[in-house]
Amino acid sequence: MLNTYGVTADGNSLNLKLVSYGAGGKNVGSRMFMMESDTEYYLFKLKNKEFSFDVDVSNLPCGINGALYFVEMTANGDLGKGNNNAGAKYGTGYCDAQCPQDVKWIGGTANSQDWDSLKGKGPLGSCCAEMDIWEANSMDEAYTLHPCLKNG
Repeated sequence: MLNTYGVTADGNSLNLKLVSYGAGGKNVGSRMFMMESDTEYYLFKLKNKEFSFDVDVSNLPCGINGALYFVEMTANGDLGKGNNNAGAKYGTGYCDAQCPQDVKWIGGTANSQDWDSLKGKGPLGSCCAEMDIWEANSMDEAYTLHPCLKNG
């Protein structure tokens, strides 16, 4: 994870680098998921419960967006949907309200037809509701509800 995505863990701390360089070349950004098991994402059930976390934003300059958010993913990462034989174990099933097109596997379909390698995106978008619990840098922070305007 360190060489590819710039991610390290130490005890109960997680450190994510914005830009990392590895054998596969340059990588910008990283996305981490909490897992319930080796094959399922952890689904938070927060009704009438408290959720807390600590973040050191001292090295997050203006123009960088650190974020912690919930999205409407299935626990199994869409395993068995369409041709998806990978599932959460391999990071499939991601979606958010911005309908990202850089996700390589969406709803059991490979997002590879007409892939634009210069923009790093395909024709499909992976859309779902999103709740930004925390978006911030060392200058500002926000929390935002993003309802999904598309079905699916």
